[in-house]
Amino acid sequence: MLNGPIPPQVDPRKLADRSATLEGVASIASFERLSEALADTAGDVSAKLVFGRDERRAAFLHSTLQAEVKMICQRCLEPVSLPIRSECHYAIVKPDADLQSLPKGYDVLEAGEEPLDLLSLIEEEMLLALPIVPAHDPADCQQPVGVTEPEPCEDEVSRSNPFSVLAQLKRDPNV
Repeated sequence: MLNGPIPPQVDPRKLADRSATLEGVASIASFERLSEALADTAGDVSAKLVFGRDERRAAFLHSTLQAEVKMICQRCLEPVSLPIRSECHYAIVKPDADLQSLPKGYDVLEAGEEPLDLLSLIEEEMLLALPIVPAHDPADCQQPVGVTEPEPCEDEVSRSNPFSVLAQLKRDPNV
């Protein structure tokens, strides 16, 4: 097991042969695309990456990521701190591999002869784990000052149902 900073690139098949486990942290600020989606880049992503081979001798990677991120609440437009957790199970395959024989429950991670960019993989997983609409708990969220519920306008004309004419035709026995 390797503890400390996550190495930027690894050979996933060699790590799978050794049943290696990598544990460490990476600064949120080091992830450019993830930082763009956040209100604050303080903090770290904790990662646990378990490489191995299953009963079919297929290489796999189980990743567990955790972070506390700050985003903008879409209700009150104030910062909200959100716990993010992501777990993924990958089958490591060559780019031209037959994907039909993969075990169920695995996502495909294509890895050629070049090293695998772990930091990019972690950033992708974190981006996918972010909420689409970040928000406080409704009990904790306050509307922005000066924003009130819209009141119905008296000038609005009540519209009739366009199908009411059809209902009248249906009732008329002469039609």
